[in-house]
Order: sequence, then structure tokens, then C-alpha cells
Amino acid sequence: MLRRCLVANRGEIAVRIIRACRELGIESVAVHSTADRDAMHVRMADRAVQIGPPAAVDSYLRVDRLVSAALTTGCDSIHPGYGFLAESTALVEACAEHDLVWIGPSAEVIETMGDKALAKDTMRAAGLPLVPGSAGRLAGPDEALVVAEQAGYPVLLKAAAGGGGKGMRLVHRPEDLRDAFLAASAEAEAAFSDSGMYLEKAVINAHHVEIQVMGDGKGGGLILGERECSIQRRHQKLIEESPSPFLAAETRATMMEAARAAVESLKYAGAGTIEFLVGDDQSFYFMEMNTRLQVEHPVTEVVAGFDLVQAQLLVAGGEGLPDWDGRTANGHAIEFRINAEDPLHGFRPGPGRIERFRPPLGPGIRIDTFVEDGSTVPPFYDSMIAKLIVHAPTRDAALARAARALDELVIDGIPTTSALLREIVDEPNFRAGTYTTTYLTEVGDTLTMLGEG
Repeated sequence: MLRRCLVANRGEIAVRIIRACRELGIESVAVHSTADRDAMHVRMADRAVQIGPPAAVDSYLRVDRLVSAALTTGCDSIHPGYGFLAESTALVEACAEHDLVWIGPSAEVIETMGDKALAKDTMRAAGLPLVPGSAGRLAGPDEALVVAEQAGYPVLLKAAAGGGGKGMRLVHRPEDLRDAFLAASAEAEAAFSDSGMYLEKAVINAHHVEIQVMGDGKGGGLILGERECSIQRRHQKLIEESPSPFLAAETRATMMEAARAAVESLKYAGAGTIEFLVGDDQSFYFMEMNTRLQVEHPVTEVVAGFDLVQAQLLVAGGEGLPDWDGRTANGHAIEFRINAEDPLHGFRPGPGRIERFRPPLGPGIRIDTFVEDGSTVPPFYDSMIAKLIVHAPTRDAALARAARALDELVIDGIPTTSALLREIVDEPNFRAGTYTTTYLTEVGDTLTMLGEG
């Protein structure tokens, strides 16, 4: 069993990990930049180490400082959370070099699944269905034109080493492909120091559905159900729910078996997510694998009755997977990401001081956050300040609970996305549960809170 864990992150996920450690009797060590010296995760941890100035590149992204902090405080492990260095093979290898337990999958698996083209080859070999497109990295725009003609327009150009919408272009016509390729490749080089590109057919009216897995590192594992993640802005998720209101039972079962095949083929260890694109006809295709904990993991936790963070700690510490009764759904859960952004002005970031924070209370409500009255939201990091998760026996009941919870939520002092999320709860297409990844584009004119966004 692990004894003392360095939490190599900040914000609500650092708070979440520290709480899981405490319940398991594991001491926690927080790291923080000078901008976060008074943050909640710093006060909650058993110990805290300052690792640099506000800029993430000089603090939270410094492998050497994280490892030094772990060693000087006597830690035996590092939990990366999500974002920052959660999928960094450099940090995994540094942990191995200094006899620190890495709470996550192996460097080999992270590298394989982090290269989108290599990931497709790996999942093809495991039997997962793939979107038609390039077999691997493209040699250049000329090859992209040939592959696009074979796959059929529209097509998506994607960065081979990317994510979060960087290095991505939707192309509808052959005459636009060359310029789009060069622009996307340059963006990928700037974002990931890797200009490699691949191409796949764009699945129109697609649903973004992901399967949560928990591997034991030996080829076995748990398949913990799916999450519907189709409500997005610029490829960033805003709302997630489980189970998906769109999936047919047969499709769900087949997707879960595909996810199991992926876990077995990789001998995956820890928490991970297999992401799929699902067409209107219930056809589905492997998109990518996230080799870490996801922002939206609480949705699965409340529906499956399973603590993913504690399971990560137990597997990494050699305790094996905790018992789980195998149920796939217990009611319905929806997560709303509360961001410090102003939807009325193009989602302009809104850092600053929170004058008053009053989270909703009552049955079936969970708030994951790092803010409170008087907290300062710094301008240097991701804008998400809280996650509101509601859980109820049915989707209709969960929607009613979400409306009540968002009405009760009070955040004064900075702009947030909460009013937009409240408006979406009442929007007919969202309530119908048939929304796709183009939802905000399709209903944007009907949402008063969307403003110039």
C-alpha cells in the first residue's frame, strides 16, 4: 500500500485526490506555484511544496521540480491528476528512475495511445472499428488528397500527437485541403512540437460517447459504463451524462466489449477512457484513448457506485482492483462544468476574486471545486472552477434536480457559465437527449446567454 503521495496538480482535481488519499490513510503532499500559495489544495494536504512562479511552464510542468518535491518530502508515489503532465512519458520515466510509483499506465502505453496514428493501428489490431481514413501519419498534403478522395468528404485533419482541438481542420472540398493541411500542421508543431498529421472521414451528426475502464495491468479490468459528451465548444466538453440518452442497448453492449478488447490488448493499468464517435445509425468508431483520469469521472462514480481515484491508488500500490458488483447503471447522472468565462462576450476568461460562493445542497448533488468565499481565480490556468454533478433515478428527475441546483448556485464577483448551463437544461433538443457534437452551433441563436460566443 502507498504511504505518501505527491499530488502533481492543482485546483479541484488536486482536492479530489487529497480527499481520496486521506480516506485510504495515505499522506498527501501538495505542490503549488506562487499564484496558488493560498489555494484550497495547499491547505488540505498534509504538506505543501512551492515549485515555481505562476506560469505553468515554470511550475506545474517542470518534471525536475515535481520529482525533487516528491523526494525531499519522502513520497513513494506521484498522482498526476489530469492535464499538465498526466500523460507525460518524461514524468513516468523520471518516477521509475527515482523509485517512485507512477499512478497511471506505463510509459509505453501512454506513448502508444498518445500518438493518434499509432493508437489507431493498435486498436485496429485489437479489433475495434475505425473511422475510414489514413492508416498512419500522412507524408504530406498530396497523400492527404488521395486518402480524402478514398474516404469521402467532408474529412477531418488531426494532429497525430494532439488533442483539445489543436491542429484540427474540417475540410469539405478538395480545393481547400492543401491550405488546411499546412495550417493545421503548423499549429500542431507550435502546440506539440510535432507537425505530424492524419486524416479521417468526418462523421456528420456524430455523438461523442466514451467508455470508462479500470485496468489491473495484467490484461483484466472493469468496464464501468459510458458517458455522453457531445455538448462541446471548440472540442471542449461542457456537459456530460451517463448513461447516454441516445445509445441503443445493443450498441452499448457492443461498445463495452470493444473497450474490454482494448484493455486486454494493452494490459492497461489504472483509469482510462476509450472514446468513440457514434453515428445517427448507431454505428460507432474508435476515436482515441485518454490514458488518465477524466474531468468527467464523477458522472461514472455516482452511477456505477465506484470510486475511481481510490481504485487508481489501490492498483498502483499493488492492492489490485476493488470489488465491484458489475452493474452498468444506477440511475442517471449529469455533470456541468462551471467555468470562469463570460458566454455573453465570446466566452472571455473571467479571472478575479470570488466575493460569494454558495453551492447547492440536498439529495443527489455533488460539487467538486477548489473555490470558496474570497478565493482568487488566477488568470494563468484552465478556467474551470467547479463541477456540479446531479444524480437521480431517471433522466427526467436528474434534469429537474439540475435545474434546481443551478438555480441555487451563487457565484458573485466573476462571470461564469452557470446561467448558460441553466438555459441549456430547459432547451428542447437537450431535454430530448438526441443532441450531437454540433449542438451549440445548431441552437446557438435560441440561447440568450450565448451572446457573441
